[in-house]
Amino acid sequence: MRIPGWCNFDPDTTVHAHIRRGGVAGMGQKPVDTCGVWACSGCHDAMDNRAKTEYSRLEMDSMILEALCRTLTMMDRLLKD
Repeated sequence: MRIPGWCNFDPDTTVHAHIRRGGVAGMGQKPVDTCGVWACSGCHDAMDNRAKTEYSRLEMDSMILEALCRTLTMMDRLLKD
């Protein structure tokens, strides 16, 4: 995700974090894996609102979209290798 002020850049804490937007998942449900981004523990907490950030919903959504594009590009390259 690379959220300024929240990213710890630690690959040991990085997971595939599901995006809970667009009504594609309910309480206790996860969206499909294509609706997810690679995020360290700090970014994941900020993305899921477990940590309160100074970012608006629009700013966070913009960062999530950028991360989704990077994640899908990486996954596409892995599949082609």
